[in-house]
Amino acid sequence: MVRQRLPALLALALPVLAGAGWLLAAGAPQHFALVNVAALALAAAWIEFGREPETARGRYLLAGALIALMLAPLAVGPAMLSTTGVAVVRWIAIGPVTLHAGMIALPALAVLAARDARMAAPVLLAALLATLVQPDAGTGFAITFAAVGLHHATKDWKVGLAAVLAFFASLRMVVVGELPPQPFVEGVLAQALHPHMLWAVALALALALSFAAITFALPASRAERLTLGGLLFGLIVASMMAPYPTPLIGYGAAPVLGLGLALGLNRKFA
Repeated sequence: MVRQRLPALLALALPVLAGAGWLLAAGAPQHFALVNVAALALAAAWIEFGREPETARGRYLLAGALIALMLAPLAVGPAMLSTTGVAVVRWIAIGPVTLHAGMIALPALAVLAARDARMAAPVLLAALLATLVQPDAGTGFAITFAAVGLHHATKDWKVGLAAVLAFFASLRMVVVGELPPQPFVEGVLAQALHPHMLWAVALALALALSFAAITFALPASRAERLTLGGLLFGLIVASMMAPYPTPLIGYGAAPVLGLGLALGLNRKFA
């Protein structure tokens, strides 16, 4: 059991703990590291005890609930104006913590899509539509590369079409949805270069090992591994292209909770 869970736990623990160390060393507010480590503890507990819905109906209901979560910021979330004056709504506030709804919901949606060919393209397209109204190119690129990974495994033309649509939609969202960068959240690898070059190397290595653990070592189907690995790759690429959150190593509980939720749905952990 422990051996089965180990790749999932390492995929989260390595970058989150490395990131927490950097946050403390770089002078970030202390609660940044504490929030990330607390999210890691919750994610690890879910990986240990979580289960996927046992029926197809349950999985469909879960997918619907996750799409609803992605749309929730439109009703209850705080809004910010992008550099082009567009209202950006990506977050939900839970007490003093603000969470990125897409980063919580999307990884589990990707796993559900990889498990059921009938759900794959509809779920990815529904997630893309939810992302378009936020708008959020970071999540859009995550959908793009998740779809690329799933298409590589399944050769489903509908998933391939979803990848193409997500890519061009993401380019549009880069233009209209860009926000001013936030220190310790976005551009983390570049920020860690000065004056912490060794931290930048350590953080990059931790992200690379996380990607490798998800893509090659999870006790899951090839479709699930490539889909979830593609999603993480998309988040990393987006964070290096523009001011979007750097997953797992930067301040932000949502990517940790979202990937933890997805990894805890892995049927082979049961």
